Amino acid sequence: MTPPDLSRRAMIAAAAAAAAFGAARSEAADAPGSVPQDRPTRIAMILYPGMTALDLVGPQALLAGLAPGSLYLVARSAGTVASDTGLSLVATHAFEACPPELDVLFVPGGDGTPDQMRDAALLAFLRAHAARAAWVTSVCTGSLILGAAGLLKGYRATSHWCVRDAVLPLLGAVPVAERVVFDRNRVTAAGISAGLDLALALAARLRGPDYARTAQLVAEYAPEPPFQAGTPAQAGPAITRAADAILAPLVAGATEAART
Repeated sequence: MTPPDLSRRAMIAAAAAAAAFGAARSEAADAPGSVPQDRPTRIAMILYPGMTALDLVGPQALLAGLAPGSLYLVARSAGTVASDTGLSLVATHAFEACPPELDVLFVPGGDGTPDQMRDAALLAFLRAHAARAAWVTSVCTGSLILGAAGLLKGYRATSHWCVRDAVLPLLGAVPVAERVVFDRNRVTAAGISAGLDLALALAARLRGPDYARTAQLVAEYAPEPPFQAGTPAQAGPAITRAADAILAPLVAGATEAART
């Protein structure tokens, strides 16, 4: 089976799960963030130069079955957008072509975060669409971009550990050391790989736990990492210092952007 075949089968299975479990509403169906069950979910995912591809690709793969024909990859202009490792993704819509009514607004993080925290066009787009979106979400340092748009003031939120406690408060957010944080209709995830957890948790709110379980099984998401080094506490001082050195430019840039 080729990768495209696998991707198509995953989406078909997820869509079938949505139909099978469409009647099962989440416990929060009447709370802020509830979405009608009788139509595809409308999702806009932001692309920008220097984003981390996995921040977006993981959640996109798990949420795509909810949004046949209504998942929009949005950037300043349509076309290819290079990630922070050089891998290019394709924006399907420019800002002005994105539908105004959304169920999910999603922002990834990455090395390009500080520049996006200062991008007036992106911040204006986020403010306008967040006002109408059922869910406003981010992965990794994408929460700093939401914060720069003024969308996390007074909200509990998380981010990549390297910026969570130092930078989120500068943007009016209350930092929380958790993998995925829900606060009203704001949903933020910790660094990079936590996007998979966010997508499953959000899918459960949108279509019920059985849909999310089915999507998890289709993706065979059963992580067994070879090392327990995913947090500074697990990694220990020496490994954390090495990671700090790699992340220092991002931290410095994000801190400066948050203060200006």
